[in-house]
This record gives sequence, C-alpha cells and structure tokens, in this order.
Amino acid sequence: MEVAALFALTLLLGALVILVALAVGRRKEEIREEIEQAAEFTAEGSVAKGLVSKKPRQEKQRSRKDKALQHTFSHPLLAASLKSHSANVTCLDFSSNGKYLASCADDRTVRIWSTKDFLEREHKCLRANVELDHATLVRFSPDSRAFITWLANGDTIRIFKMIKKEDGTITFKAASEDFPQKHKGPILNIGIAETGKFIMSASTDTCIHIWDLKGEVLASINTNQITNSYAAVSPCGRFVASCGFTPDVKVWEVVFGKGGEFKEVARAFDLKGHSAGVHAFAFSNDSHRMVTVSKDGTWKLWNTDVEYKKQQDPYLLKTVPCVSSEGSRAALSPDGRVVAISDGSNLALYNAASGQLEEELHGVHSEEINDLRFDINGRFLACSGDKAIRVFHNAPGYRAAIRDMQDMLKKAQNEAMKQRLQKQITEAQSTLDAVLAAAPSD
Repeated sequence: MEVAALFALTLLLGALVILVALAVGRRKEEIREEIEQAAEFTAEGSVAKGLVSKKPRQEKQRSRKDKALQHTFSHPLLAASLKSHSANVTCLDFSSNGKYLASCADDRTVRIWSTKDFLEREHKCLRANVELDHATLVRFSPDSRAFITWLANGDTIRIFKMIKKEDGTITFKAASEDFPQKHKGPILNIGIAETGKFIMSASTDTCIHIWDLKGEVLASINTNQITNSYAAVSPCGRFVASCGFTPDVKVWEVVFGKGGEFKEVARAFDLKGHSAGVHAFAFSNDSHRMVTVSKDGTWKLWNTDVEYKKQQDPYLLKTVPCVSSEGSRAALSPDGRVVAISDGSNLALYNAASGQLEEELHGVHSEEINDLRFDINGRFLACSGDKAIRVFHNAPGYRAAIRDMQDMLKKAQNEAMKQRLQKQITEAQSTLDAVLAAAPSD
C-alpha cells in the first residue's frame, strides 16, 4: 500500500517536473523570440530614424523634380495662365457682362476671375467653397450675380449668390436647399437661359431636364440618341440642343407664354449632314450660327437663322476636315468669325468663313482639354485640361474683322464711310500687332 502510494507520488512529482521544465523551456523560447523581435524592432526603428532624418532632403529633391516636370506651355497668343486651383479644373464659364470668368475644380472650390486682370502679371480671384462636395460644372446667371454648380457627390444642382458687402468685397452664399436628384446617368452639362426663365441639365443616358429656378422640373426630353455626348442652352436662351451617338444635332425650343408661364418644349430643327456621331457643338452669340465637330473627321458651320416653324431647314455653310477624338470640344466666337476645335491636349483655330486653319496649338495642357469658351466680346479664348486655365488672344478674330472691313472699304461709296473704316482697320491692326508682340511664358 505504502509502496504504491510512494510510486504514485513519484510519478506525480515527475510529471510536475516535466511540466515545469516544459513551461520554463517555452518561456525561454518566448523570451528569445521577444528579444529577437525587440532587436528587429530596434533595427527597424534605426532605419526609420535614418529615413526620417533624410526625408526632408528627399522631399525637397522630389519637389524640385516635380517642379521640373510640371507642364509648361508658351505661345505668341497666350494671354494668361491662371493657376490658383490646386486640383484639375473641370469647367469654365464667362459671365454675360464680360467681367468675369468662373472655374470649378476637384479642389472643392469655384474661382471667380476678373477678365480685366488677364493681361496683368497678377491674376487675383475670389474663392467660393463647395461644402462637403466639389463642383464639376459651373454656369453664370444672366445678371452675373449668381452661378449654378453641379455637385459631384450630391448628383444635383446647387445655386450660389454673389453678395456685395458694405466694404465692397464680394462673398458667396449657397442656397438653403439643393435641387432634387433626378438624373440616373452621369451628367454632361448644365446651363441657364439668358432669359432667366429656365435651367437645363443633361446626362449621358439621353435625358435632358428643364427646371424652373426653384428646382421644379418643367419638362423632360428623351433625345433618342442612344447616348448623349454633349448638350447646351443657346446664348439667346430660346433653344436647348444635344448631340450623341447619332450623326445629327437635335434642337428644341423651350416655349413660354406672354405672361412668362412655361408652355412646352417643341422640336425646332435638326442639323443633318455628318456621317458619324457628333462629339460637340457651339452657338454664335445670336444663335444664328452653329458649329459641329464629328467622329467623321470634319467640322461643319451652319446658318441656323431660319424659319423653322415653317419647316425651313438650317443651311450648311462649310465642311472642313479636322482632327477630332472622343471628348473633342468646339467653340464659335460670338460674332461667328472663328471656330476652335480641341483634340486631346491640342487646339486648332479656323477662319469660319473660309475654313482656313489659322493657328495650331500643341500640348496646351498636360491632359485632355475638357472645356473651351470664347468670352462675350470675342477677345479671349479660354480652355482647361489640368490645374491651369489657358487664356488666348483671339488673333484670328482680329484678322477676320480686318479682312471684312477691308472688303467693306472697297465697296464704300462716300468718303466719311471710307475714313471711318480706315480708322477702324488701323486700330484693329494696331491691337493685333500689340497682341503678337507681348507673349508671356508659362
């Protein structure tokens, strides 16, 4: 009995010894691993410390390298490069009073630039912050005292008012409520009629909405173009037009009654003649001319001053070969004398009447040109495609005006008319010479 008990006790003690030994061994192994990890951590820390101590120099070197790689551009017609945005600019708009240029970017701001500063060394601007979102599109109101934006995340329209404070400075106040969400496809463009009677928004899914200024949808248009590539409100404020997969541009009239009440959206006319889908289009200031650029490798100029209610079709005035690509944009000077077409980061300017290529500008931006606009006076052409906005003198416009006045001079009957035209020609030529003589570098 005692022997058995002693044997059992011995076994128990032996098991305890083994367990203790195993525990000690495991602990030693853990300690060894902890020491090794600590050593590795210390080594990593030393490396990190070395990296931290060298980081400022590397960052400094990187910033110098980045600065060296920043896109630069210069050209005799370059009037200004506007560079206050910290992210890519997505949209531009000139005010109808000719005083301002609005731009929006992915940096959550809208910038308002003074056109009178374009030729100065400093290009100051006012900043409106887009709270909790960023704007992809911006358009001035007809009175130039407000602008509308399209919110990237909110998928809707937000209105901002420009308020003049007592000290003469301008501040911006967003409307208390955004427009309701109505579009299902990615947005293409927004616009405000010059009459102030409606707002347009268009998306890629063939849908165009016509809104009143309070955010109520007055009408919806199905363009039946499979996909929309571009849409816009005409400068006269009467028409809405769209283009897309089909080779036609479709134009509607937004009709209001004599008392200002909305009546209907009626089909006005189509621009038919391209053999492939249309990338984009633009109106002259009086909407009597339109330019279209197509996948078929041409731009076309149209006379749209027609009696469409009597079934009169627009007249095709000119077809000109050009280089175009998906995303190409078109601009027509307010007087209809100059056509501008973008292709990637390149820009081409044509005489509208003759179709002659007058200027080719290559590598204007580091990325594809996404917006292209003449100012209301036809003095400047602005485009965006990266963080900078390029503003060009409209030299082809001056040349076209001079040629037109020279033709008028030949036909002038009385001396007073001849003297007046000669004076205007001299002034225009002097302005053109001054423009070409002063070209800032980027």
